[in-house]
Amino acid sequence: MNPLCSRCNLVVYPTEKVNCLDKYWHKGCFSCEVCKMTLNMKNYKGFEKRPYCNAHYPKTNFTCVADTPENLRLKQQSKMQSQVLYREDFEKNKGKGFSVVADTPELQRIKKTQDQISNIKYHEEFEKRKGGEGPNTPSGNPSPGFQAASQNFHYDPTPEPVRQAAAAPPASAGKRYRAVYDYTAADEDEVSFKDGDMILDVQQIDEGWMYGRVERTGQQGMLPANYVEAI
Repeated sequence: MNPLCSRCNLVVYPTEKVNCLDKYWHKGCFSCEVCKMTLNMKNYKGFEKRPYCNAHYPKTNFTCVADTPENLRLKQQSKMQSQVLYREDFEKNKGKGFSVVADTPELQRIKKTQDQISNIKYHEEFEKRKGGEGPNTPSGNPSPGFQAASQNFHYDPTPEPVRQAAAAPPASAGKRYRAVYDYTAADEDEVSFKDGDMILDVQQIDEGWMYGRVERTGQQGMLPANYVEAI
């Protein structure tokens, strides 16, 4: 027995039968639901077991979820559960000590700079003490043994100024540099300068940093070596 056409409900004979979308159609009845354009097996698009052309194929749109009391209750419950989990994690980690600070390149540079400044100050204090009055002696009258030793020892004060000059070199002994870029100090131990400023009394600390005095402002401190050039 021949089936009926899904469009016209007439008998479909085998010579004109189209089997598509779980239904039977006449070749002329297999057309778009909107514009009635005749379709074939290559250009049709099915939606809810009905044929459509490409231009009139229904587009699925997303629907907004209504803010119903049930959805509000679920949202509040999820929020409360998140707060409970956060407090549990906080209580677990509260007594585990201090957090470890990452050893970043910036922290390594600051630490290295501070160590170098400490070494410079230590050598300055050492040279000042070395150029002073000599070894520490107790105040008051010296002992007889010390007096006898001092009579047999001839102290020549002549080399003293030479040691002082070596310990505290004049301000012009350092190298002179000229700034080729503007620089703004990022730390308290650094100096700011502008392009063209003269940097005096420069001391090389490492490949990337120097210590010197800006002639225009009189400030002394650390400065990047790639921002200046020797003159």
